[in-house]
Amino acid sequence: MDLNGRMALVTGGGAGIGREITLQLLEKGARVMMVGRDASRMATLSTSFAGKLSFIQADLSVFSEQQRVVHEVTELCPDLSILINNAGVQINLPEIGLGDAGHAEHLQAEISLNLLAPVTLGFGLMPLLAKQSSAAIVNISSGLALAPMRAAPVYSATKAGLSMFSRGLRYRCEDAAPSIRVVDVIVPTVDTDMSRDRTIAKIAPTEAAKAVVQGLIKDQDEVWVARAKLLRILYRLNPRSVYRMLRNG
Repeated sequence: MDLNGRMALVTGGGAGIGREITLQLLEKGARVMMVGRDASRMATLSTSFAGKLSFIQADLSVFSEQQRVVHEVTELCPDLSILINNAGVQINLPEIGLGDAGHAEHLQAEISLNLLAPVTLGFGLMPLLAKQSSAAIVNISSGLALAPMRAAPVYSATKAGLSMFSRGLRYRCEDAAPSIRVVDVIVPTVDTDMSRDRTIAKIAPTEAAKAVVQGLIKDQDEVWVARAKLLRILYRLNPRSVYRMLRNG
């Protein structure tokens, strides 16, 4: 895919991986619409790229906001050809304990943002994407989709669900909209605000973003980033070893 002149939508585009994806798409000549909760952060970034970068403020953990974004993007971006579902949150529970530790409401929002938002945006924007000669839906998943971390069982489940959704949506696009490529991106731990408290090795957001952009350019269906490539091989050879490796994060 040639990114020059493309119109892309990036959720969570104001920070972390999303911000770096946004910047690298702009470098390749694309125009970008960001979606996020922090309007001031996105406004600050957009002023540096007048006419190339815009944003919609929305809380994608709320279903009505997901629907609003679909409607506004359909109206504002008729030439949209790339959707990147990047926004996400990880709720960590105590290492040991019973129940949800009082996080029930936060866990519901985690499921909605990590899984239901990509579902709503993916299905909602498919008709628009299908009008383009070529298009892509990119879902940012995680190595925890293969094996869960005990402190983040819901996050792990949402990423496993997102990877499975990507495959199922790819099947549907192959039949009904073959011009749309569905890309599943599996990243290891990235050095962002979400992983600030984790002490394991992390990759830079720029590295993760570069893999996403290169995956688009190379028309890849799956993008395994950095150490996630090794995780994929180990999982095929010995799944239990991966479960042990990721159990404690």
